[in-house]
Formats: sequence, C-alpha cells, structure tokens
Amino acid sequence: MDLLTQYGPLLVALALAGAAAGLAAGLFGIGGGAIIVPVLYFLFDAMGYSETAMHVAVSTSLATIILTSARSVMAHNRHGAVDWSIIRSWAPWIVLGALIGMALTGFLSKRALLGIFGSLAFLLSAQLFFGRPTWRIAEEMPKGALRAGLGTGIGALSALMGIGGGTFGVSLMTLYGRPIHKAVATAAGWGVAIGLPSAIVAVIIGWGEEGLPPFSLGHVNLAAFALISLFTVTMAPVGASLAHKLDAARLRRLFAILLALVAARMLWKAIGL
Repeated sequence: MDLLTQYGPLLVALALAGAAAGLAAGLFGIGGGAIIVPVLYFLFDAMGYSETAMHVAVSTSLATIILTSARSVMAHNRHGAVDWSIIRSWAPWIVLGALIGMALTGFLSKRALLGIFGSLAFLLSAQLFFGRPTWRIAEEMPKGALRAGLGTGIGALSALMGIGGGTFGVSLMTLYGRPIHKAVATAAGWGVAIGLPSAIVAVIIGWGEEGLPPFSLGHVNLAAFALISLFTVTMAPVGASLAHKLDAARLRRLFAILLALVAARMLWKAIGL
C-alpha cells in the first residue's frame, strides 16, 4: 500500500502522458515526444533527479517512439496513405542524423537540452498554429544532396528534442506538395529511424552514470518506457483513425498553444528562474 501511495500519482501521470502522446502521434503526426519529454522531465526533476532528468526524459521518449511510430504507420497504411518510397529513401540520412544528435546529448548540460527543446518547441508551435497545408516550395520531395542534408538535420534535431520524425516531417512533406493526410501517415514511419538508433546510443552513453532514476538502463528509464509505450501503442491507431475522419485544424491550434506554454516553462527552467 505504501508503494501504491508513493508511486501511484507517477504511474497515473505516465499513463495519461502515454495516451495523449499516442493520440497526438496518430492524429497530428507531430510525434508524441512533444508531450512525453516535458512530462518525464518535470516528474524526474520533482523526484530529485534534477541533473539527469532531461537526458533521461529525451532518451526515454525516443525509445517509446519506436513502438508508437511502428503502430501508427501500420494503422495509416491500412488507409493506403503511406508513401513507402519516401520512408526508404530518407531513412538512411535520418538514422545518421539521429546518431549524431544523440551522441551530442552526451556532451550537453541539462540547461542546454532544456534550451534546445524550449526554443525548437516554440518554433514548432508557431508552425502548428500559423502553418497551412496549402503552402508550397515545390511539388516533388528533395533528392540528392538536399535530401541528405535535410534528412540528417531532421534526424539530429529530433534526437536532441526527444521527438519523432513527424514533428518536422509533416511540415517538410506538405511544403513539397504532399497532401496533409499522406504527410502525416508517411512521417509517422520516420519515428523508427530516429528512435531505435537513438535509444541504443542513449543506453551506451548513460551506462554507469550516477544520479539516474531507478530502473534506468543508461539514459533510458525502463519503467517509464514500458508504461508509456503500453498506452501510446494503444491510442496511436485511435488517433490515426480520427485523422481520416476529422478536420483537425482547430485541434492543431489548441495543441500549438499548449506546446508554446510548455516551451516557455522549459526555457524558464533553462535560465534558472
């Protein structure tokens, strides 16, 4: 009973975070990490693991994205919305970027990671709020050196933030002429290319580090990974199904406001206020 009293609120918070992240990943294609990272950071920070909280939050979020992404892309594929040629051709560069980004986290302080997450989250919230699927740069996805550079950049930034490829991928694909539903469905598949290599590197660089939360394997917290994954893989298909039935524009704007508030709080913590 004492254990339930002590850890009950934590378990409920992780379950709610997982459910919300799964819905967001399936419905918006923005990646559940935008929800999971702040929740895990504030939870571990409140538990007294301040110095490692952000590293563990980012790494654990990336680990959960593996299952969420796989589940979400399969659900979208049943609607015939996934462009597998884009996933295959971009995956090598995204993997390379994810490896670079996660390796960099080993050299960054918690304040640096908080600052990176908060700054990029503000930009993403602005894009979600003001962006329009009708905006176009070109009608075909980039190839050659441009694809390599953009793919590597998406992988690196996603790993540094602890988010899936959908967050940047949906914006990129719509700018290059892909319909919003196909962009959401296809970008969901980039999460595996980001999450799997990042999680492996996170275990390695955090191995043996002191001050980690209980049940951590390197920088990946296994307890949080298991509980959040359970709820994200359950809710991601629900979000994917809703994405094909609803006009999500208003929900996207509401989520953008929430993300901006979270970003402000993360930056507040980064500057030590």
